[in-house]
Amino acid sequence: MSKLISFLAVAGLSLVIIFSVLAAHVEGQEPLPAPTEVAFDQTAFEDFVVPAVFQAAGPNVASIQSAIADFRAALGDPNNLNATTELAVGRREINWDGAVPTDVTTPPVNPFNTFLNTRGAQFTTPGVGLSQAPASGGPQGGLVALFGNASYATEFRAFSTSRLFTPVGSNVTDTLFFVAGSNGSVRAAVTGFGAVFTDVDKPDGSGPGTKRGNRGSSTLLQFFDVDGRLLFSSFAPASPGNGGFSFLGIKFNDPRIASVRITAGNVAPGPNDEDGNDVVMMDDFIYGEPHKLP
Repeated sequence: MSKLISFLAVAGLSLVIIFSVLAAHVEGQEPLPAPTEVAFDQTAFEDFVVPAVFQAAGPNVASIQSAIADFRAALGDPNNLNATTELAVGRREINWDGAVPTDVTTPPVNPFNTFLNTRGAQFTTPGVGLSQAPASGGPQGGLVALFGNASYATEFRAFSTSRLFTPVGSNVTDTLFFVAGSNGSVRAAVTGFGAVFTDVDKPDGSGPGTKRGNRGSSTLLQFFDVDGRLLFSSFAPASPGNGGFSFLGIKFNDPRIASVRITAGNVAPGPNDEDGNDVVMMDDFIYGEPHKLP
């Protein structure tokens, strides 16, 4: 007991000495400056609206069908197809397959105006152009011949048979919306937009760090208003193995999306889909009826 009392006495004296030294040190210093007020621009957040997000990924078509069905329902029926007028309700869809035969590889064009008048959408790329093609086969050889890469025959699969959509010389596709029937003369906005992708490999789930296979997402969708302000952006989820499917779409309550930028993969198509290259192809585009901007 006497040892315990002696220990406590010594410990108490030590604490007194420590606090005395700290007090003397602080007393000799200048007082800390008052906190600086940081300007906060609340208006940057007041206009932000959170959209409904629809996404799914998996090894086959069935893996994403439910998410796409929900997205279609959110946009509304019917599918307005090639109606060359602005309709009050419904949506538009592009599956890149066209009339029979559906295995033709179209030469890259820029801008891509095939659906400008009939479905109110124009597509451009910083690259050479945009093309519709099956993974392989057909009179022109599909993606295999377009990019001179035989591995593309098994690397990619079509969500809707049989053609895919891709930029050439870039991995970026820009979408502008117009009133159907205006042939690109009347700008428009849509409530929502979604896209199907094949073979999105990243993020690959390997975790953080510098090791090979680091989680770096590759396929990005950016949604803009008519003034070019970013409304929302998100990465498409990855799908396992070769030729898997991914879907990402968003929906607002009012038509405010005037353009969409799609960055498909982390490299322009051409090289093998390996060694850090995530080559990605696009399939069906689904979007709300384009409405004339106020």
